[in-house]
Amino acid sequence: MFVLFVILLITAAVLYLVARGSDTKGLRLGALGALIAGLFAGVASCVHVVSAYEVGVPVTFGKVGAPMTSGVNVTSPFTNVTTFSTRPVDLNLSDKDVVEVRSSQGGVMYAEVTVKWAVTPARAVELYRLAGSEEAIQQRLVFPDSREIVRNVFARHTSEEGYTSAREKINAEIADLIKERLAPRGIAVTTVNLRNVKPSEQLQTQIDRKIQQEQATERATEAARTAKAEAERRRIEAEGIARANRVLNDSLSDKVLANQCIEAFKEAAAKHPVYAVPCGGGASNPLIVDGTRN
Repeated sequence: MFVLFVILLITAAVLYLVARGSDTKGLRLGALGALIAGLFAGVASCVHVVSAYEVGVPVTFGKVGAPMTSGVNVTSPFTNVTTFSTRPVDLNLSDKDVVEVRSSQGGVMYAEVTVKWAVTPARAVELYRLAGSEEAIQQRLVFPDSREIVRNVFARHTSEEGYTSAREKINAEIADLIKERLAPRGIAVTTVNLRNVKPSEQLQTQIDRKIQQEQATERATEAARTAKAEAERRRIEAEGIARANRVLNDSLSDKVLANQCIEAFKEAAAKHPVYAVPCGGGASNPLIVDGTRN
């Protein structure tokens, strides 16, 4: 814009000199129009508009100035302004950028992570000196640090924890460490999302084999528990039968048997003709015989 300003001023001066020598009114109007356009170009070259949710870093002849907030800012015509977005930017560690991690047991997994980060306006000048542009900040700072932290956190956990049981805990650890690492550099990390963890083919085979072994162990344990319970039931049943037999044996004396025999004789005599013969082990013990039968 400043170059255009200079060109228009030169054009206006040339037209004015030519018009004064030839006394041509059209050339004078052209000179006036070039002068006015040049003045507008000059004013525009000294004004820079920073959009909302952005911060600008002015550089004049290699010297970095103070951060420029959103709105109209007056600058030197020789100032270049580099802008950074203050809105969260997504860094997706997936597809070709997926993070290959190893567990504490050496199992290989592939972690997909999304990191939302934004430039802290007050630290924009430092970030400009470190990287130079928003894309460079992501590639030189956020990207390598995030990958390193993801690998380090997974290395402290087993494959089972990384793949299933401790996903939320691992996500929280990664988020805390990334925020702690990038905050001093002027990068505010708003969200870290561990979207997916996929085991390698070899690890998946090991996991499947372990699951099958655990299932077989559970079935064997259940079978042993059932067999033990059945054996205990049979033992208790046998002890009960033996105890009942002992009680019955102790209670069946000769007198008890004779008394039962007499009671049976009485009941039989009340219904049918009967006669008595020796019953039991002694001659005095009666045997009840039905007289209606041969």
